[in-house]
Amino acid sequence: MNFGNLAKIAVGIAGVAATGYGVKKAVDYFQNRDQEEPDPEKAEDTEVEVTSEDVAYATVEPESVQPFLDASFGAPGRYVPTRAPKIFEYQDQQYMVIWAYDNDKEKNQLLGFKYTDEGREMVASVGYTGDATDYNVNLDGTNLAVKIDANGEEITSGQGETEGTNEVDLVPVG
Repeated sequence: MNFGNLAKIAVGIAGVAATGYGVKKAVDYFQNRDQEEPDPEKAEDTEVEVTSEDVAYATVEPESVQPFLDASFGAPGRYVPTRAPKIFEYQDQQYMVIWAYDNDKEKNQLLGFKYTDEGREMVASVGYTGDATDYNVNLDGTNLAVKIDANGEEITSGQGETEGTNEVDLVPVG
């Protein structure tokens, strides 16, 4: 794998460059809620072997996605990042996941995008508070699901509501 695809996604977010690259086992990558540590040995043009159990990732600073959120949703400041975004390649597909606070609806939000040759496609939108969680998820055809921490439910597709939670993550499916 060449980190060039991930670099293109990072630049496409808001014209920012990735701050680093790395490869991790998928289970470790998806469990980490903090900013990934870039691997100083990795460079944009470095060829790296990635297995189906690995994730290749780019790191970006959470605040660097603010211009992307402002432009994409037409309301500057509506969404404010709350934790490190994830830009990654998993099983030959590229994704970006942003966790933000929605100031209009006063709830946390997970926004998931898949990158294809045709462009960026939103594949997950999950709004959550301690009282209620609403979701619109379309991860069919991927090996990913949205996990609701409060009840452990993993959602791969559909629209609906479930109990409230304090955390929502994107996770690999069995």
